[in-house]
Amino acid sequence: MIRKIERVFLSAVFLIISVCSYAQSGAYGAYSPYSIYGIGEISKQGTAYNKSMGGVGIATRNKRYINYLNPAAVTARDTLSFMADFGLSQKNTAFAQDGVKSAKNTFNVYDFVMSFPIYKSSAFMVGITPFSDVGYDFSSIETNPDIIGNTGNVAYDSYGMGSIYQIFASAGATFWKRFSVGAEVLFLFGNIDKVTNMTFADASYRSLNSGHDLTMRGVTGKFGVQYEQKLGSEVSMILGGTYRLGTNMNGYSTDYKYAVQSSVTDTLRYNVGVLKDEGLRIGDELGIGVSFKGGEKWSAEFDYLRSDWRNSGMDKAPGFSSVGKSSFSSSVSQSFRAGFEIVPNRNDIRYYLRRCAYRAGVYYDQSYYKLDGNDVNTIGITLGVTLPVFRYYNGISLGVDMGQRGSRKNNMIRERYAMFVIGFNIHDIWFQKPRYN
Repeated sequence: MIRKIERVFLSAVFLIISVCSYAQSGAYGAYSPYSIYGIGEISKQGTAYNKSMGGVGIATRNKRYINYLNPAAVTARDTLSFMADFGLSQKNTAFAQDGVKSAKNTFNVYDFVMSFPIYKSSAFMVGITPFSDVGYDFSSIETNPDIIGNTGNVAYDSYGMGSIYQIFASAGATFWKRFSVGAEVLFLFGNIDKVTNMTFADASYRSLNSGHDLTMRGVTGKFGVQYEQKLGSEVSMILGGTYRLGTNMNGYSTDYKYAVQSSVTDTLRYNVGVLKDEGLRIGDELGIGVSFKGGEKWSAEFDYLRSDWRNSGMDKAPGFSSVGKSSFSSSVSQSFRAGFEIVPNRNDIRYYLRRCAYRAGVYYDQSYYKLDGNDVNTIGITLGVTLPVFRYYNGISLGVDMGQRGSRKNNMIRERYAMFVIGFNIHDIWFQKPRYN
């Protein structure tokens, strides 16, 4: 009993550390000029296991790894086991637009998840992950000769930072050894700051600082199903589906503008609005998937996700809508994902590399908004490996995600990135009664 209490305590400590890391100020959770729009860049969900397979997981049933992409998947586990996953990521991104190039690196904690058995074929899971991230910082100089002729050079500095996180708790159960169902409650919360500073070369003009401070929260739910059908002695097919409810976000939107000259600051505008009144809404999401697996030797999966954001209210809400000359409009996001895993020989006692799990995947994402009527698309490939550690199913998962967002057409920004992830898979046997002879 003491050992179990110690494990729970250590798990709680890790969770607190994770939450503190998420909440730290002065660091970007993600960095992308596209995150200036809406609620920012929607985070890729899943552990290092999922991320290394193109982000699939709706139809995944693997008792060695936590899979929180489908609440029904929590039942794919040993009935006496405690499981946890903790993940870190490093993303290196290069940007290009109109011959101008730049680069940015970010580091982030992307998940902390724990799973416990409840009773026989049922289980419980709790965790925290980012839902969306905002991170950008860029400058520009006024080019209109009429303005320059009257005021001199005008510099614009824009930056934004913040995240929306989700804390979730889910439970699932399996019936007839084939059909699994699960339900999940998600609490969304976070803060986003978007600031633009306008500075005049002529000191007789006051600098103008304007921005939006967004504080939001909301509660929603997610449901999932999985059905496994044997196709032979070793091969089986799994069908999976998920549905996340859309939800109206509560909170406040602070719109402000200051005029600054020397040490004197004048408040020109300071408005506080209620997000609920502005109709800000997170879109609902439907996901379907199919996978095939050959015992513990290999698996392959294809997923499709669709999320409708057309009624999000971001098109007109202050702090979410158009920036500069770009026209922003909410749209329908879509994702196509495929992944493959192979394990040469999980029980090989001579060659360690044969016990490792090797993964690859591809994906294509269409963002939840359009810019000037153009879709913002992302395409990428993933690779990964899990290195077994010690006993049971403990392991260290390593992965890389390489892709491109946008293009240099239609005056858009092209992003090329390489994201490296590391996940720690923790597995231990709990609730086992010792037997004495």
